[in-house]
Amino acid sequence: MKKIILGLALVLTFIGCSSKSDENANVTPKLVVGESVKDIQLKDQFGKSHKIEDSTYKIIFAFSKDAAHTCNDFFNTQAPTYLQDHNTQFIADVSAAPSLIRSMFILPGLKDFKHTVLLLDDEEKAAPYRKGVNTEKIVVAYILNGKISEVKELDDSKEILQKTIEEQSPMSVIAPVVNEVMGKF
Repeated sequence: MKKIILGLALVLTFIGCSSKSDENANVTPKLVVGESVKDIQLKDQFGKSHKIEDSTYKIIFAFSKDAAHTCNDFFNTQAPTYLQDHNTQFIADVSAAPSLIRSMFILPGLKDFKHTVLLLDDEEKAAPYRKGVNTEKIVVAYILNGKISEVKELDDSKEILQKTIEEQSPMSVIAPVVNEVMGKF
């Protein structure tokens, strides 16, 4: 009888702890057209606080380990100012990793990169950015006048990432200027 009660208690414990989908059910997604990015303030891999720069036209999000590795491996082969030169900022979600793993392995590894990595390091803070997008893909949010104008999901490919960042559309030239001018008001 004791074994049955103990087994039942364990099953109920695991059932109560296993569903993460319910805890974020009431979260409002933030990576949607029209959503403001002016309130985003994150720390980088060195603990320095950053806001989304006025001139930013693209924000690259990596929610999965594979997407983050693709982005970091590519950015690490570029000039230290590559992202800034292309009016782009990079945000990596490390919130799913246990804090011990994050502090002992992930953060020290990120400090080796010459590019800035903004970090979503809290699950509650990351949840609205994760909701409604395929977190296994690289997600790109296009910014116009401080608001998201488009969201794209990219395959996990350095070539597609490079092409997306370096595209020379009229908007890629106009938007950073508009964003910077409008950001002053």
